[in-house]
Amino acid sequence: MHLIIVESPKKAKTIERFLGGKFKVLGSGGHVRGLPEKRFAVDVNNNFEPTYEIEPKQKKTVEELKAFASKADLVYLATDPDREGEAIAWHLYEVLDIKGKTHRIKFNEISEKAVKKAISEPGRIDYNLVNSQQARRILDRIVGYKLSPFVRTRVKDAESAGRVQSVAVRMVVDLERKINGFVPEEYWMISAKVKPEGSSTEFKMLLAEKDGKKFRPSSATEAEEVFNACNNSPYTVKEVKKGIVKSHALPPFTTSTMQQDASSKLGLSAPQVMQLAQHLYEGIETSKGHLALVTYIRTDSTRISEDAQQECLKYVEKNFGSEYLPSKPNVYTTKKNAQDAHEAIRPIDINITPDKVKDILDKNHYNLYRLIYERYLASQMADAKFNSMQITAVKDKYSFKASGRSVNFKGYTVVYDFVQGKTGEDEAENKLLPDLKAGDSLTLKKLEKEQKFTKPPVRFTDSTLVKAIEENGIGRPSTYATIIGTLTKHKYISRKGKYLVPSEIAFGATDLLMKNFSDILDVNFTARMEDKLDDIAEKGKDWHKMVGEFYYPFIEDLKNATGDNSEPTDIPCDYCSSNYVKKKGRFGEFLFCPECKKTRNLDDKKTDKPCPNCGALMTLKDGKFGKYLSCPNAECNTKMQEGDEITNEKCDKCSSVMLFKTGKFGNYYKCSKCGGTRSLSELKGVCPICHKPAQKMVSKKKGAIYYGCSGYPSCKFISWDIPTGDLCPTCGQYLIEKDEKVICSNKKCNYEKQN
Repeated sequence: MHLIIVESPKKAKTIERFLGGKFKVLGSGGHVRGLPEKRFAVDVNNNFEPTYEIEPKQKKTVEELKAFASKADLVYLATDPDREGEAIAWHLYEVLDIKGKTHRIKFNEISEKAVKKAISEPGRIDYNLVNSQQARRILDRIVGYKLSPFVRTRVKDAESAGRVQSVAVRMVVDLERKINGFVPEEYWMISAKVKPEGSSTEFKMLLAEKDGKKFRPSSATEAEEVFNACNNSPYTVKEVKKGIVKSHALPPFTTSTMQQDASSKLGLSAPQVMQLAQHLYEGIETSKGHLALVTYIRTDSTRISEDAQQECLKYVEKNFGSEYLPSKPNVYTTKKNAQDAHEAIRPIDINITPDKVKDILDKNHYNLYRLIYERYLASQMADAKFNSMQITAVKDKYSFKASGRSVNFKGYTVVYDFVQGKTGEDEAENKLLPDLKAGDSLTLKKLEKEQKFTKPPVRFTDSTLVKAIEENGIGRPSTYATIIGTLTKHKYISRKGKYLVPSEIAFGATDLLMKNFSDILDVNFTARMEDKLDDIAEKGKDWHKMVGEFYYPFIEDLKNATGDNSEPTDIPCDYCSSNYVKKKGRFGEFLFCPECKKTRNLDDKKTDKPCPNCGALMTLKDGKFGKYLSCPNAECNTKMQEGDEITNEKCDKCSSVMLFKTGKFGNYYKCSKCGGTRSLSELKGVCPICHKPAQKMVSKKKGAIYYGCSGYPSCKFISWDIPTGDLCPTCGQYLIEKDEKVICSNKKCNYEKQN
């Protein structure tokens, strides 16, 4: 038997259907081993070596995989073809005891052809990719584990800080501040509706220049000057430009462009897009079986395999005609900093059209598949062509312009039309313009002026934030959606319609980190870190050295930051001879003793009331249920309400002073230290266990009467009836008083006597 281990159990079903026979396919469910949550687990004194543990939720999975692996002749590690997948393969290799019978295989699509080809060409684990992922994980652990407590103690409600997430928060905060600080500037649009002499066709032109230079009136006075000069005929055509404009199709989707397009066109958040895309990649349970539809969805490459491209070109020729084929196959340039490890996102089979799966997919899966399919199909089609015309007309010293275009050849736009005209504020767009030449006269039909104001920058959406993250190089394809999900989960951003709005937590955390860790929040610094991680993956650079170069300056900054948060006071410490310093914490300012490390609320006030247990002067504090007195001596821990009456009674449990209190069910004693209580209810009967008086009690929940030992909590005897203190001579159970008789508490015993 041969065992294939993939990440997703859903993916395992699809692959097993392809292979069957001697192949068993199981899913690991992602990472099986990682850094433990509750401790740092990175040995900074031993070259930053991490300590990995089996994930608690994965222990059962690991045992199952071990059992199958021990029986398998060969084990194929087929985790995702990226750094994260390579690291998962390595962790599986380490924990499953499969040395000597392991192959690493990768495939970009879950198709029978791709899987069988991968099995026929097995490889080995790429330790450069593993080390790059390890370095990223350790860097994130260092920043998160060391920086999060710093932020939590200084920013109310803040939960975490991160190497990449905090930079993304800063981007959102900086944009919001630009919006808040934006000062609108006035400008005026001047438009002229004109008609050529001898023609009935009217079209619109916009003011563009004054004395041959770009011009836009910035005040009512300037607008009025233009209006007065231009509000009469004729206008003279100065120049006419005609031509054919070509529009080239966009490349097939990368992770980033897929998230951007799906966000703007389908109204989905980035995490939603990635979840749907993952389903389309792994395979969806349909009425026709488990069906995988698209290639690997975490990629920054626009490259397409030659086989896939040829299949697509055949489809185009068959369904649209040879005129829709490009003169030579379209090839797209991948961005400079892209890893280019995988193909672009495309349908596995170009013949499985969106219409063929519409009835077996839900709305969101169908819409995303259609978007991926049409973008890919269009990317392999011929250019669109447009007849273009631009007319410039003059009046006095002012120039007006209009442009128009019409479709000459639809090309790729017959499938995927992303071309949109410019807004009227930039130029007058007309689908068709009359056939004019220089020197022709135009009759003015109507001149209009409209006051406008410049608008502030637009807030980020999922789409534009993903684009900004990618352009600034602060993340990689697998992290874009996760970053936005984390910011939302930790309440750094909220959604207002489709826009992302930073919270007060985001402003506070950003300001704090910019003051103390400006490097970490610097976009260029974070991008350089990503480049160094790429060097580990691609060039085999030493990850230990890279982590060390980051760690030591960071720790120095952390020491400086944590030491710069106190202000000396002349308030004496309640516990030693030092004075408190004032510090800022998560819930505001407080007093801290640098000598004995004790703290005190800033608003706490000393009183002249001595503690009934140790004699120290009590402190008045604000609590959940009002003001209360607290002993400043930490070893004493006495607490009492202002109106409590001190008694001479001692607590049975800790021997501290008891307080007299009145409650819902009468008077009682409460210990000033441990909080233990003693009822002052009516004594009735005798405890049959310790022979102390029993007392009449009232149940708090139901108001029912019962009897308990007055020696509580040392003796916990209770009874619904009055105990006599004696035991039954017949069965040995305790006797009770009931209906003027003494009977046994054991209902099965018939002993009774007159009281």
